[in-house]
Amino acid sequence: MANGVLKEGIAAGRLAAGEYQQNFSDLHVPFDAHEARVEADRCYFCFDAPCMTACPTSIDIPLFIREIATDNPLGAAETIFDQNILGGMCARVCPTEQLCEEACVRMEAEGKPVQIGQLQRYATDIAIAEDRQFYERAPETGKRVAVVGAGPAGLSAAHRLARYGHDVVMYDAHAKSGGLNEYGIATYKTTGNFAQREVDYVTAIGGITTVHGKALGHDFTLAQLSAEFDAVFLGIGLGGVNALRAEGETAAGVANAVDFIADLRQAKDVASVPVGRRVVVIGGGMTAVDAAIQSKLLGAESVTICYRRGKENMNASGFEQDLAASKGVSIRHWLSPKRVLSEGGKVVGLELDYTRMDGGKLVPTGETVIIPCDQIFKAIGQSLASDGEGVDLMGGKIAVDGEGRTSVSGVWAGGDCATGGDDLTVTAVAEGRDAAESIHRALIGSGITAQARLVEGARTHG
Repeated sequence: MANGVLKEGIAAGRLAAGEYQQNFSDLHVPFDAHEARVEADRCYFCFDAPCMTACPTSIDIPLFIREIATDNPLGAAETIFDQNILGGMCARVCPTEQLCEEACVRMEAEGKPVQIGQLQRYATDIAIAEDRQFYERAPETGKRVAVVGAGPAGLSAAHRLARYGHDVVMYDAHAKSGGLNEYGIATYKTTGNFAQREVDYVTAIGGITTVHGKALGHDFTLAQLSAEFDAVFLGIGLGGVNALRAEGETAAGVANAVDFIADLRQAKDVASVPVGRRVVVIGGGMTAVDAAIQSKLLGAESVTICYRRGKENMNASGFEQDLAASKGVSIRHWLSPKRVLSEGGKVVGLELDYTRMDGGKLVPTGETVIIPCDQIFKAIGQSLASDGEGVDLMGGKIAVDGEGRTSVSGVWAGGDCATGGDDLTVTAVAEGRDAAESIHRALIGSGITAQARLVEGARTHG
C-alpha cells in the first residue's frame, strides 16, 4: 500500500507524510482569551475550595480563576507559580480528572467540572511567552546546594532555593534538563518544545548552574557532593526498568516503553521512528497508555495493552484509558506475560496467562492465550537505578521523612526516587518545593558554609 501500513516487522514511514503532523498535534487546543473568561465564569469560587485541597501543590485555584475572569492572566500565573513553578507542564499532563476537577463542585452538581487544567495552561502560557518573571533572588547567602536530577523535583527545588539566595548546581545524566517532562511524556501532550521553554523560564531566575552528562555513582559520589556543598537534594527519578520475567524476553522486538517514548520525544521527525505492525504493550499505567497510543499514531495496524489485573486497578486514569480506546487501542485485562514467541530471534507473538484473584493473591487460571505481534513494549514500572549511595532505602526507594530528609545528614530527596513519590509530575514538584523549604531552614540555622568548612579543614591539616 502507498502509505506502507502493511509493512511487516518493525519499520518507519508507515503513514503518508501529512498524517504525522495531524496525529501528533496538540491533544488539547488551548483556550483563547474569550474562552478562558467564559470558562472562568463557571467557577463558584468556593470558600472551602475542594479543588485546592485536591491539588498536590495546593495552588489557590479559586483565586487564579477569579484573576482570569477579571482579565488578569499574569496575576493568575503569579498565583500558580507561587506554589508550582512548573505549572505550565502540570496543566498539560496532570490527571486533573482525578485531582482538582474531580473535586470541583460543578462536577458534583452537573457532571461537568470547571476546566481547571485548561485555565491554568492559559495563564501560565502567557507568562512564559512574555518571559514575565515574578520573583527576584534574595541577597546571596553564600550557601551552595547540589541538586542531582534536573527533572520536575530537581527544577522545583532549584528554583525555590535560588529564590532564597542560595547558589544551586544541578547535575543531570542527560543532555537536556527536564527529566520525564523532556524524555518521558507523550509527544502530543507537550508540543512546540515546551519542556525546554519551561526549563529556560525556571532557570532564568539566576543562581542556577546546570551540568549535563554527569550521573550520581558514575561521575561523582554522594560523599563528594556532601563535602563540597552545604546541602544535597536527590531528584534522580527511577532510571531502572523492571524485567518482564517472561521466557524469551531477550528476543529482538522487545523494548522498554520509556525508551520508545524518549526516542519519539527527541526525534526531529517522528516519521523516522520505527514501530511494529502489530504491537503489544505490557502494563497499566500512563507509560503504557502513552506508548500504546503513540504506536497507533505512528501507523501500527493493531495495538493491544495487556494488564494483569482489572480495569479498576489500572494506574492510568479513566480519561487516558478512554483516549487510548478512541485511538483504536485494545485494552485487555487479567493477562500476565508468560512467554515471548520468536522466529529467527525476532518476536512473532506473546503467550500470556489468564489471571484471577485468589484470597488477595494474583494467580494464573491455568488457561493461556497467544497474541501475534512483532513488537512488545515493557511498561511494568521502574526501579531505582542507583544503590542509594549510602542512604536508607524502603521498598526500593529512598526513605525520607515528612520534609524530604534522608537518613544521611544534609541530604534530602523527592520525586519518584523517594518514598513519597507517586509517579506524578505535580507530586514531584510539590516534594521538590517542600524539600527546598526544609533545606533553606536548615542552612539559615547552620551559619557555616561548605566552603568555609573546607578552608578551615585545610588550615587544620596544614
